[in-house]
Amino acid sequence: MSVESVEKNFHLNLEAIELLQNALTTSFFEAYLEQVGNILDGYNVQVISDVPDAETVEKLQAIYRELKAEKLEPEDIRKLAQLLLLKGTQNEPVQANHQLTPDSIGFLFVYLIAQFYTDKKEPLTILDVGVGTGNLLFTLLTNLKLSGYEARGIGIDNDELLIEIAEANNQWMNTQATLSHQDALQQELPDVVDVAVSDLPVGYYPVDSIAYPFAMASKQGHSYAHHLLVEQAMKQVRQNGYGFFLLPSNFLDSEQSEYFKNWLGETAYLQGIIQLPDELFKNEASRKSIVILQNKGTLAKQADKILVAQLASLKDPQIINHFFKEVTDWKQKNF
Repeated sequence: MSVESVEKNFHLNLEAIELLQNALTTSFFEAYLEQVGNILDGYNVQVISDVPDAETVEKLQAIYRELKAEKLEPEDIRKLAQLLLLKGTQNEPVQANHQLTPDSIGFLFVYLIAQFYTDKKEPLTILDVGVGTGNLLFTLLTNLKLSGYEARGIGIDNDELLIEIAEANNQWMNTQATLSHQDALQQELPDVVDVAVSDLPVGYYPVDSIAYPFAMASKQGHSYAHHLLVEQAMKQVRQNGYGFFLLPSNFLDSEQSEYFKNWLGETAYLQGIIQLPDELFKNEASRKSIVILQNKGTLAKQADKILVAQLASLKDPQIINHFFKEVTDWKQKNF
């Protein structure tokens, strides 16, 4: 999709969302859901009890005639959805754990999965236990497909609005994803998957009785939710399989790091830590790294040298190409 087409589609959709928001006296995100619902219903405006009014319906129908003429691929829709949702967060600020995962990070995940799962003949099932609005998972599904993989996703989140948005986008893009509104820690997950990913919510998990059975549970006070979610996600990954997680950069030095390290010793190998550019984060405390884990199994082993890489920028092609070479060289020497 050209830059001009992106801009046109963005402004037309944004105008429609704002019309719906005013007519329905609702939030931006609820109006976004209404807009996607109208698109999925063949660009028909849903009217209940004369709302939206006739004037608004006429304006929406004019917009929909233009949008209907646009032919968008799934990755085009994903990018468009992300831009619209980012606009929504500017109008209605959301908490840090609900921010969209940037494309620049999502594409790193695509690259890493392609490095560790090289057999394109085998379908991949990808689990995200903190899927949010789905941008990370959908970035993987659409771009892995463009690279020749067959991939399906499983996404879980305990926030009802976020999972509704993710499901709307899933249908709009027609991606192969199954999404669930639930607390990923409160029940066993049904599927064994090939790989787990997540931009994990950071903070304490409030229900100690649920946290207690986990190996990473704190012995005093609340446990870190991001630790518990890593453990739960890796339980679902098959032997020898990988997990790629966005975790606080100090995860090996935090007050509950001993529980993480003990779990690693029993269950998985820490294969890599990729420190992301400081420019992506507001302050030092919010910095995150991509952490590469591998479940133990007959085909798995601890790398002789853990990959420790620092990306100074995601905007400089030379830095990114150097990083790609670093990962390729490391993988050839260790696997």
